[in-house]
Amino acid sequence: MRFVLDASVTMAWCFEDERTDLTEGVLDSLAEGGEAVVPPIWAYEVANVLVGAQQRGRLTAARVASFMEDLQDFAIQTDPQVEGRVLGPVAALARERRLTVYDAAYLELAMRSGLPIATLDERLQHAAGEVGVRLIGS
Repeated sequence: MRFVLDASVTMAWCFEDERTDLTEGVLDSLAEGGEAVVPPIWAYEVANVLVGAQQRGRLTAARVASFMEDLQDFAIQTDPQVEGRVLGPVAALARERRLTVYDAAYLELAMRSGLPIATLDERLQHAAGEVGVRLIGS
């Protein structure tokens, strides 16, 4: 199974209190050989949350390092085409669907690739439904 993975689902794997049936199902899919595709912003979002959580004392440095290593064990591929589309189709999609440019990058990738998207973000879920992008878990 291939799908677009957003940072909200990824980060729920790190924090016990944020896990849901959806996030656990996506994690199981990756563990069983599934493949995720992400825009370049994904790595920045994940790293930002981890660093912030460590700075606030929510995670230890060891847990951050361990989680980052765990992520590298999964088939998560960065789509290089999104970056060249940010100032054009991605920004236009953000304006049209009232999304952040970050979230629009995930949606544009899902639209262009024809892949379903795994997200916990309600605005992104709504926008995906409006443009006919399938959601993982629905």
